[in-house]
This record gives sequence, structure tokens and C-alpha cells, in this order.
Amino acid sequence: MTSLDAIAGTAAPGTLYGIGVGPGDVRYLTLRAAGLVRTVDVVAFFAKRGRQGNARGIVTPLMGTARQELRLEYPVTDEIPAEHPDYQSQMIRFYREASASLTALLESGKSVGLLAEGDPFFYGSFMHMWRRLAETFPVEVVPGVTGMSGCWTRANLPITWGDDTLAVLPGTLAEDQLVERLRNTDAAVIMKVGRHLGKVRRAVEAAGLLSRAVYVERGTMPGERIAPLAECGDPAGAYFAMVLIAGRGRQL
Repeated sequence: MTSLDAIAGTAAPGTLYGIGVGPGDVRYLTLRAAGLVRTVDVVAFFAKRGRQGNARGIVTPLMGTARQELRLEYPVTDEIPAEHPDYQSQMIRFYREASASLTALLESGKSVGLLAEGDPFFYGSFMHMWRRLAETFPVEVVPGVTGMSGCWTRANLPITWGDDTLAVLPGTLAEDQLVERLRNTDAAVIMKVGRHLGKVRRAVEAAGLLSRAVYVERGTMPGERIAPLAECGDPAGAYFAMVLIAGRGRQL
């Protein structure tokens, strides 16, 4: 066993690991996460239809040959609104079937590492598996560098100072809700921008924060783009995009 493996530890049989793989650059994985990716019996990951899966792509340099993998393919992502009954029914069925697939592996005694972009407990699909399986099987959650942390670091943007409050807002909120919440915080991260970029930009401008807002697309990943939000006139952004508004509190 190498010194890295000794520090990171190995996987236990019949255990589910929620592995936070960070914002995009494989070098931002923790030692524990990297060690588990290399030692679990099965590497599981979520993916959009026709895509590799972003979390799976991140760990490619750590994957050896002949590894057993479990691809969990979403039936729908952003094609229809999340509040639509069809979206909810399809996703409930999908998560039920995914948990059944994981159950079969765990009952056979295999260790399973379910990859999660960023941190598993922060807007992660892993949480739906955790809720269904944690009372039946041993589960270990391995925290990861969040996407927003990776993005504000790449943008060279200290996000909070002193007593600043930070709001993390999904771009899926209604425009008036975004405006209200932006007006009542010192700093903000707007996640899930994607096709909501135009709405998010209008809300930020209405809250009087456009001059401070930074758009980050695919932060820490190939194709990274960082620009003032004021210069983003597109009606939609990339799936992996967010808007950052730094606080301006006590700076000593």
C-alpha cells in the first residue's frame, strides 16, 4: 500500500460512499475521495442522456482499467421545469430504480462509490439515495470542494468579509423572489443559472447589484469562462454556471 493509500484508507464491503469530487479539476479532490475512487468495488455516477456525466469525467485520471461502473442515467434534466408533474413523476421513479440497483450491489457485499459533483450534501442527487438507503446500509459521506468555492476562487473574488451574510439562491426562483432576496443580503451566489440567465440578470439589475456581479461558467473545468454579468447578454447560460456577488463588509 502506498503512503497515499495509507492516508486515504480503503473501502469497506457492503458500504455506500457518497464521494464529493469537487468543482471540476481532479486535483481538488480530497485524499479520502481519491482513495475511495481507486478502491471501491463499483464506481456509480449520475449522467444526462447521451453524456459521459460530469462527475465521472472529473475522476477519469483516477480510474484504472476493468473497473466495474454503474451509470445512472437521468430520464430528464432541464428539458421541462422541475415543478412540472411529469418531471416529478419521472424523477421519483428514477430515484426508486437507482436505489434498487444500489441495493442489489450492497446486498452482494460490494462497496459502492457514488460520485457527486461538488459536495454530496449540497444540491446533490446523492441525497436522494442517502435518504432511501442510509437506514439499511452503512453510508459514509465524503465532503468535497463546492462548485461555488471553486468558482469564486477562480474568479479571484473574496466572497464575504467581516459580518457579511451570504445567500445561496437557485436561479429557478421566480424573478420577484430573486430580487427580494438579493436586496436583503450582503453577498450572494446564484446557482442553477443555465437557461435562467436572462431572468437572473434582470433580477440582479433590479436589485442594484449588476456592477458587482460576476458570471462564471464551467469554473475550474476546460472551457472555463469568467466575465462581468453586465457583459452577458445571452438569454441562457451553460448548465454548469453561476453568478457571484461579493460582499463589501469590514475590510481591515
